Amino acid sequence: MTEVGRGRRVPATARLAEFPKTAADQARWWEKHILEVLDGLPPDAPVGMAPRSEFDPERNSLAQRERAKAAELTAAGHAMTASGIKQRRQRYQRDGLVGLADGRSAKQMPSFGRVAPAVVEAMRQAIDETAEASSKTIGFVVWRATQILASREDAQDIEIPSQRTLYRLFDKLATGTHATGSATTRRSVNARPAGPFGEVPACAPGEWMQIDSTPLDVLVRLDDGIAEKVELTAMIDLATRSLAAAVLRPTTKAADASALLARSITPDTMRPGWSEALRMSRSVLPHRRLLALDERLEHAAARPVIVPDTIVCDHGKVFISNNFRASCRYLGITLQPTHKASPFEKGAIEKTLGSVATLFAQFVAGYTGRSVDRRGRGLENGPLWSLPELQGLLDEWIVIWQNRPHDALRDPDSPKRAFTPNEKYAMLLESCGYVPAPFSGEDYVELLPERWQAINSYGIRINHRTYDDGELTPLRRQHSGVVEKKGLWEIHYDPYDVSRIWVRDRRSEPARWITVFWKHLHRVGVPFGEMAWDHARAQVPGGTEAQIADAAAALLRRAHDGPAAEADRPARRPKRDRRVAAHTRATATGRPVPDPPTVKPAPDDEAGTEAARVIPLGLFDPLANPWRRT
Repeated sequence: MTEVGRGRRVPATARLAEFPKTAADQARWWEKHILEVLDGLPPDAPVGMAPRSEFDPERNSLAQRERAKAAELTAAGHAMTASGIKQRRQRYQRDGLVGLADGRSAKQMPSFGRVAPAVVEAMRQAIDETAEASSKTIGFVVWRATQILASREDAQDIEIPSQRTLYRLFDKLATGTHATGSATTRRSVNARPAGPFGEVPACAPGEWMQIDSTPLDVLVRLDDGIAEKVELTAMIDLATRSLAAAVLRPTTKAADASALLARSITPDTMRPGWSEALRMSRSVLPHRRLLALDERLEHAAARPVIVPDTIVCDHGKVFISNNFRASCRYLGITLQPTHKASPFEKGAIEKTLGSVATLFAQFVAGYTGRSVDRRGRGLENGPLWSLPELQGLLDEWIVIWQNRPHDALRDPDSPKRAFTPNEKYAMLLESCGYVPAPFSGEDYVELLPERWQAINSYGIRINHRTYDDGELTPLRRQHSGVVEKKGLWEIHYDPYDVSRIWVRDRRSEPARWITVFWKHLHRVGVPFGEMAWDHARAQVPGGTEAQIADAAAALLRRAHDGPAAEADRPARRPKRDRRVAAHTRATATGRPVPDPPTVKPAPDDEAGTEAARVIPLGLFDPLANPWRRT
């Protein structure tokens, strides 16, 4: 290649769009004449046409052709010299069609016109100050910029533009910053990294999963008529974009996040009323092959079972709690927290939760919208779903989600086709395989929150509640053998059901769980959690354990019995009472009812009295294989 050839480049012809239409048309008009000078023929000449004699390259030199073109244009009324034709020919050979356009028509003014750099700097500073502040108007930002200028030492030498110019300057500098828009969006934009977004490749189901919790914009009817929003906690698989699990709770606790892990590795069975098209056997998933490996899939819905390998979460208290971390360690899951205030690091679950709002929540009765200004009137008085009913609708919708094409699951070779999460799972299953992960009751107890306490002569006391059982007799006032915990015993508890706890007996081989019931369990006929107990204790300050238990039982009984007749109806209970009762019963709904335990009278203070009649309890017994859904 010659030196001339190495110095040539492709002309930027597309830049012609930067010019006005008249300048672009003028450049195309000149191109016809310059090409005739170079090649002897205009670009629109018919095939086989011979060059005119004065422009024939075989008869005339380039200089002669340039003089001939200058004479022709002058005769046509366009005064032109041979040197002018030569200059345009050289610009065309160097810059292409853009070289023939009048550069004055596309001359770019400075970015901020004649505004002084100090004014631009002050406006930038005023806009930057809005990043973490409350949203204000443009007028305030402009005023703040003038105040910044006034505080400078050289303020006398700076020419402050007019109000209109400052407003135009704000429009240019504030583009994309949401300086006067939503404060939430502004903080999110400000937290984004300056560089390009990265992407972690996920090549197998469960390799990378993301978990998050957010309020669901739907009112549900809790017990006693309370209408409130609930929280949605969900987990998504990056490789297949499958919603592995999702749970609704009045308030999310660490036990709910741990239970979400259990739901992700447990098949979701078909429910009454679901369409037969939602069965796994009717889906693209290889049901027959999977059934040979895992018999739990016989009546499963078309939602894949995914065992997490790495879970990405934010710094919410639920996800960084010791209980959730211990649950992940127990299941061999790597927990990867994001950087603080970096929602973009788990953008998949953030986007998915938004899809739940647009594709599911807004179609549900009681939808409130994402903000107060989008909320309708009288939603509390309309028809609302209960929490278990809404959970059932969400579970059914997730199965539909699994069979819906996802924009992030496109084939690189056929980008116009989008696969469904189930189709992607079936494809990856061919290369990654499937290993069933049965989940037992003991596994569920391991996922519950833990605490370390001594076993005394009277049993175990937690938050003014006493738990005792005959199986604790060999362990009373004994060292657990765990030196780091000063001999205390490991205890797991369910924050939604204070009726029982589980004590790990390390002296047996292998270690086993001892189920220990609350001493005053016979006083309360339904399970209730920490919220109801704390509320009842606040209503009876300084009361005994039995009095607090009676108060909690009365609270739940009033909520369960419903409104009294008009003649006998007492004064309306405080809203706090009704909310606590509704939250408590909502978290206990839908649990299996095992045989109640036999409560033995305590030998010290209840000797000689007749044992109270045991009321069947709607308790959740994890050691009775709770994840077997029927």
